[in-house]
Amino acid sequence: APPSPKKKMTGAGNHVIPNVHFRKVNGMMHGRMNRVMMRTWFDQAARKRRRAQNRKAKAARLSPRPVVHPPTQRYNMKLRLGKGFTLEELREAKIPAKLAPTIGIAVDHRRRNRCTESLQANVNRLKLYKSKLLIFPKKSGKKGVKKGDTPKGELQNVAQNTLKEIIPVERPALRIKARAISAEEKEASAYKQMKKARTNKKYEGAKRKKAEGKEEK
Repeated sequence: APPSPKKKMTGAGNHVIPNVHFRKVNGMMHGRMNRVMMRTWFDQAARKRRRAQNRKAKAARLSPRPVVHPPTQRYNMKLRLGKGFTLEELREAKIPAKLAPTIGIAVDHRRRNRCTESLQANVNRLKLYKSKLLIFPKKSGKKGVKKGDTPKGELQNVAQNTLKEIIPVERPALRIKARAISAEEKEASAYKQMKKARTNKKYEGAKRKKAEGKEEK
């Protein structure tokens, strides 16, 4: 019998001995989407759409929201709707913090008011919402009417809000027409005003203590 030809494991050269195991193609058939070794993410686009829809639904549930400036220097000149009104804004608008969520006002206890302008803008939004708000009694009859409910005579033929937002965001005018600089503006110095404010803040305690000492004498 002729001799059997020699079998080569690999081609010419110093190669690694092949010992591959293609067992991880589909994984073991249990777990999320029948995958254990391999996690798929085919629902990424659908999840993105669902999150956006949920955000819109949540915003509609929360109804009126404050106007805030986004963080970072890139976006802080813009305006957008925030999460909720601060406790200070509710106090200025004379709305109890515990009552606010029950009449559709979102409350954010973490946000702080850093300037008077934003505080007043949101207080005005709350006052406008309060002037338009009509609260229906939960139950019929005289016993069902509670303090703060709208009188029955005003609840006839009530017009519903059809806007996308309860109170739209007032966008500031981006362009300012050129004008002559006034004499008061020429004399005013922003640096001196800031310097004076810092000095007053620094020596406020000492001045108060000095004034109290004079009153005791």
